[in-house]
Amino acid sequence: MKLAKVIGTVVATIKHPSIEGTKILMIQPLDENQNEIGEPLAAIDTVQAGPDDLVYWTLSRESTLALDEPFAPVDASITGIVDDIHVEDVGIHDKDKIFNPPKPGENK
Repeated sequence: MKLAKVIGTVVATIKHPSIEGTKILMIQPLDENQNEIGEPLAAIDTVQAGPDDLVYWTLSRESTLALDEPFAPVDASITGIVDDIHVEDVGIHDKDKIFNPPKPGENK
């Protein structure tokens, strides 16, 4: 799953027949802390997202799976709207045991 923010719409006067009637939105990819990463891109909207919505999206072959036509010429699709994000960084609790395990016969 990739995270992005909807930043605009794309107007296309002519579309491939397999995507006629679909909405194309501009999205800005984000990392898990909602910082911008990479360049904005156009994505087919399959979930009726709107301006400033936080969405998740797919790339390449997976993008067409959300469409009626599985062979549509699509590189990116918005496949969900994000309601909330919770990032938990618990770290490694037993880092010493994992990376420096005791040798046989040795107790730590």
